[in-house]
Amino acid sequence: MIYDVIIIGGGVTGCCIARNLSKYDLKIALLEKEADIASGTTKANSGVVHAGFASPREYVKRDMCIKSNKLYTQAFEELNFSFQRIGSFVVALEDNQIKKLEEQRRQGTQDGVPGLEVILDKKKIKYMEPNLTDDVVGVLHAPTAGIVSPYGMTYALAENAAMNGVKFFRNQKVRRIKHQNYTFIIKTKDKEFKATNVINAAGVYGAKISKMVGLDYFNIMPRKGEYILFDRNAMHLNKILFPTPTKVSKGILVCPTVSGNTFVGPNAQNITDKKDISTTEAGLKEILEGGRHLVPNLPLRASIRNFAGLRAVPDTYDFIIDNTDVFGFINVVGILSPGLTSCYAIAERVTEFLELLGANMTVKEDYNPIRPKLDKFKDFSKIELDKKIKEDPAWGRIICRCETIPEKEILNAIHSPVGATTTDGIKFRCRPGMGRCQGGFCRPRLIEILSRELNIPYEDVVKTGEETNFLVAKTKEIVLRSLEGGSEE
Repeated sequence: MIYDVIIIGGGVTGCCIARNLSKYDLKIALLEKEADIASGTTKANSGVVHAGFASPREYVKRDMCIKSNKLYTQAFEELNFSFQRIGSFVVALEDNQIKKLEEQRRQGTQDGVPGLEVILDKKKIKYMEPNLTDDVVGVLHAPTAGIVSPYGMTYALAENAAMNGVKFFRNQKVRRIKHQNYTFIIKTKDKEFKATNVINAAGVYGAKISKMVGLDYFNIMPRKGEYILFDRNAMHLNKILFPTPTKVSKGILVCPTVSGNTFVGPNAQNITDKKDISTTEAGLKEILEGGRHLVPNLPLRASIRNFAGLRAVPDTYDFIIDNTDVFGFINVVGILSPGLTSCYAIAERVTEFLELLGANMTVKEDYNPIRPKLDKFKDFSKIELDKKIKEDPAWGRIICRCETIPEKEILNAIHSPVGATTTDGIKFRCRPGMGRCQGGFCRPRLIEILSRELNIPYEDVVKTGEETNFLVAKTKEIVLRSLEGGSEE
């Protein structure tokens, strides 16, 4: 089979492109090298939907961000993911920073960012965000900024794309690409795929994929960002809080999540290892210090997890969205911040490229843009829940006590389009393991459920993918192996 389009990379950018193209009469496949989509940069994203005024005016990403922010309302209504337009503050702690805020407001307003306002009344600022430091002298308020679950939105995009015919292939690391007779032949570990057009959305591996077709005009540098996550309801923030930015970074922010947690981070450390997502003592100290400039009373005793993610930073420091010299090969790489915000506009740009390449852009008669809202235990009234449990007792079996997640939600996560096949896949889809005990109670049950539903041995259940097995053998077998080894010696 020859696909019309193959997308390489299952992060938010790749899945958004897949969903946007799924409305057209095209044969589409998406290849993801990991066991699940949203496993790279997307998973450890801050989840901030930016208003669009922060990037330099000459950069493509500024235009993409401003356009895409406006598309979130429709996407949210169609795809039923968690999204809140709570607004953001860029915080000035010194009088000489006010000029910077005024300039951002002026340029942002000129470029179409609505509602920007510099507020200097400390009483008003503290009323809008009581947790903010008393040292604040002014803020730039952007009411169109918001928060979203980055992986939740990606799953929604992928599921709707799959509903409309896109094929998802996971555990498919691309090893080489051959281009001949206007056809791309893509080889992975154990499969071969063919396509007329290829979209490279491979994140930190974007340059490597591009070089496979002879395109070597940019480099990608991984930039690590570390975070500290606080327990749900340990602190209630009304706004996303940024420091006044520098030329290098938007700075360390303090931000709520759509699930009721708060986090502080990220920092920015350029590294060479594309797999290094470790946290460090120095890094955690750095983000705590930065966060305390904005919110002095961070709830440190409520810290439940530290984590890190990698951002794909191109040597241009701007998005690379190119209809390249290799006919049919489109690069969508270097999608650093505000990449999450920009994904809808990026997908539209890619659609325009495919039209120029002669792809069949006829809209399907049966295209359905709606991804149904997920049933959640916490959303039901007592009467509704009683009815649900009578219909299916799995609604009444609570697997995760911290987050109150029943077995039915876990089953739905496994059997949904592009469903979970790992414990982390379940965790990021419906939150078991994201509470205070971080999976100490529910993980054994998740292993059991995955084993049963996927019809695989316990030993084959993994956390994230290859070589992340929880169980290697039964205790009795390990003891026997040890004894046998000892007798040989």
